[in-house]
Amino acid sequence: MDRLSMSVQYVKGVGPKRAAKLRRIGIDTVEDLIYFFPRAYEDRRKFNNIYNSVDGEKASFNVRIAGHPTVLRPRRNLSILKIPIKDSTGIAYLIWFNQEYLADNFRIGEKIIVNGKVKKIANEIQIQNPVYEKEGSSNKKVGRIVPIYQLTENLTNNEMTSIVNNALKSYINNVKEILPRHIINKFNLMSVKEAILNIHFPQSRENFLRARQRLVFEELLTLQLGLFIIKNRTKSNNKGIKFVKSEDLNRFIEKLPFKLTKAQFRVLKEIEKDMESDEQMNRLVQGDVGSGKTVIAILAMFKAWKSGYQSVMMAPTEILATQHFETIKGMLDDYDISCELLVGSLSQNKKDEVLDKLEKGNIDILVGTHAIIQDTVKFNKLGLAITDEQHRFGVSQRAVLSQKGSNPDVLVMTATPIPRTLALILYGDLDISIIDELPPGRKAIETYAIGMNMEKRLTEFIKNQIKEGRQVYIVSPLIEESEILNIEACEELHKRFKNEIFKEFQVELLHGRMKAEEKEKIMNKFKDGEIDILVSTTVIEVGVNVPNSNIMVIYNAERFGLAQLHQLRGRVGRGEYQSYCILINEGKSKISQERMRIMQKTNDGFKISEKDLELRGPGEFFGTRQHGLPDLKIANLFTDIKILKIAQKEASEILSQDLYLSDKKYELMKNRIKCMFEGKTDNIIFN
Repeated sequence: MDRLSMSVQYVKGVGPKRAAKLRRIGIDTVEDLIYFFPRAYEDRRKFNNIYNSVDGEKASFNVRIAGHPTVLRPRRNLSILKIPIKDSTGIAYLIWFNQEYLADNFRIGEKIIVNGKVKKIANEIQIQNPVYEKEGSSNKKVGRIVPIYQLTENLTNNEMTSIVNNALKSYINNVKEILPRHIINKFNLMSVKEAILNIHFPQSRENFLRARQRLVFEELLTLQLGLFIIKNRTKSNNKGIKFVKSEDLNRFIEKLPFKLTKAQFRVLKEIEKDMESDEQMNRLVQGDVGSGKTVIAILAMFKAWKSGYQSVMMAPTEILATQHFETIKGMLDDYDISCELLVGSLSQNKKDEVLDKLEKGNIDILVGTHAIIQDTVKFNKLGLAITDEQHRFGVSQRAVLSQKGSNPDVLVMTATPIPRTLALILYGDLDISIIDELPPGRKAIETYAIGMNMEKRLTEFIKNQIKEGRQVYIVSPLIEESEILNIEACEELHKRFKNEIFKEFQVELLHGRMKAEEKEKIMNKFKDGEIDILVSTTVIEVGVNVPNSNIMVIYNAERFGLAQLHQLRGRVGRGEYQSYCILINEGKSKISQERMRIMQKTNDGFKISEKDLELRGPGEFFGTRQHGLPDLKIANLFTDIKILKIAQKEASEILSQDLYLSDKKYELMKNRIKCMFEGKTDNIIFN
């Protein structure tokens, strides 16, 4: 058995109890532990003297114990341990709160080195909650760069540091070099063993930077190779359908009750070019809320129909699928095109009827939910498969849909604005089109950031808008740590609004723990105007059209990222009425204030997504898991953009010479790619 695959409990200092704690942060094996990199570092090499210490700064000191410890008890449940220390420049005090047991650890005259935050209170210099080492100690907590790890309950950073150190001593020689020698030499990279040692316990800033560069490059190269292989496999295996050129499409566009924007025309031309070639189309259409993606999808379906092929569109929820079905049917009413809806709530008789007509070729366009990818759904001549709100579907679900026909063209749509560079990573197996322009005349949503002190004015404004016939979304505080707490906060808000503030109106609640049918029912009631105020967690359906709702209120807006705030704002502004987004912000930090400023300044989703990446990094930008993208252990897709571009170029060069990494020198890298994409690509790699 490979020693790195062993359970982490066999690492010195772990055992079954600590292993259970480590599992909570995703560490099951020795390898998981070795590749569990620090989230930050603290440089404890900077030594100061007591006289020159700066209030509020952390520093290390070489000192002697200068007197007996004292314990103060200013109030119940609080004890303060004070130990006097001195160096050649002055006297200070080590301070610990509720840790009086430490008093027995020190002797007068004993030499120690300490690191902690300096606090100057009146004429007294304190070093609060310091870490310390006695002279000659082998436990290096001071005088070095110390790694700071992500932790879990009842696991300290000191424990984690010690465990990692033990793992590296025992197992570092089992780590294999997956990069071929010629790549290591070409980019002058540190060896993988050196890199891992220096990423956990860097001897210097230079060593840390080289170690990080090595590990980031390896991770991004592996990722890029995997994505390119998926893309090549999809393209090379799949000779696509060659759809006919037709003037009828131009006549259809001319009859539309609105003009397409330049961006829509550009994207349509890209899709037409794909559809008229004999290669299978795999294209992502990205566009902000209201940019007109659905129209583009309908035009592609019209083109497929003119060539004698069926089309299918899959949406993540019944309400969204029904909305698309109604839009498509309405736009194609003047043509002899048969459209049907397939969703879970249909009666069995109706489902059977739809399935029968579909297989016989009597349905041209099918719209539905996940029900579409079931085995019982058989097409007569599927030519175009479309998925909407792609981030809600995995790569494998998209693959299953495309297998319903003989290499149909695939069109993927998303309203989540993602910067182009990041989109190339997230959707590495797709070509990308962007609709970066909104139709003319669309009113901008007026956005305001306010404090809780203005809540009374806000509620009066809401009441007046409802009396004028409008509807309102209110999103409850987001508590990241707990879905249950989210729901409790939401229920509390709902109760206050229903029974006190808005008791004359119809107020309903929506949250993620409700059954799908219950959520659908509430959203439909809101859509039909039977609900005035919908209090919700962040589960409000993406893309649902409620033209009459014109106010979005978000409590504790400081807890959300920009991308999510923008998505929530996009629930309103879909009708003829002026719409408003009210951000109730209680955050005092610079980043929080900056987020609110950006939201008030722009409605452009792409600018907002760029800023969100800049302010928070991609880790929080969205969960990578929902995009079917492997988790990255060290690379940051925003800050490591230069390394990413080098890795992309190198991956292209490697695959131009060896498309499926058949050469023995790539064997370990190939295994790493398989592990990285396991369960994410429906075994499309190397199968």
